[in-house]
Amino acid sequence: MKSGIPSNQRSAAPAGATVNAALLRRMAVIKPVVFLLCLYPLLRLVWFGVNGGLGANPVEFVTRSTGLWALVFLCITLAVTPARRLTGWSAWLRLRRMLGLFSFFYAALHFLTYVWLDQFFDVAAIARDIAQRPFILVGFAAFVLLVILATTSPKAAVRRLGRRWQLLHRTIYAAAGLAILHFWWMKAGKHDLAQPQLYAVIVIVLLLARLLWLAIERTRREASPR
Repeated sequence: MKSGIPSNQRSAAPAGATVNAALLRRMAVIKPVVFLLCLYPLLRLVWFGVNGGLGANPVEFVTRSTGLWALVFLCITLAVTPARRLTGWSAWLRLRRMLGLFSFFYAALHFLTYVWLDQFFDVAAIARDIAQRPFILVGFAAFVLLVILATTSPKAAVRRLGRRWQLLHRTIYAAAGLAILHFWWMKAGKHDLAQPQLYAVIVIVLLLARLLWLAIERTRREASPR
């Protein structure tokens, strides 16, 4: 009995299934490895804590380390889409959610270290600290955005929000900008801007790359026959 499906489509279907199966097998190995690598900053802090490697001011060391790693993972998350476009490897997108959640995880540790170990949940002390060091308020704004992004990352939230989800998650660039401003402002008092400048350049390049690809896609859509 002959199938109603054209022969070229019948051959394409098994090929596509084979590619998907191979991708799933690869991700079954890659994802756990990436997950363990993402735990490195936390394990490093635990190791330093156990072996007395946190320095003369352990709270400051932990606060700055977790804040820096939150920014690092934020930049890596932003780099996923450009990496996928440059390499053509769509599996990058399967790692993006996990990387973004690790950025939130280290930002949460950063925030908790400050309000608990540094300020002992003293609201009045925190208010005075913000008045003296406004960069803390900027960092808090970045953290609020990351909270929103993390809580809307599950698939159920994607389905519920529909098209609004993509628009909401573009605020990751705002979160990155606020995080860099927080970092820059904090380092400016010590005239040590090398790291903030580096991360600012990384985010600007990633943002420009995204805008460039959007412009190219728009041009192609307008040029395509209708």
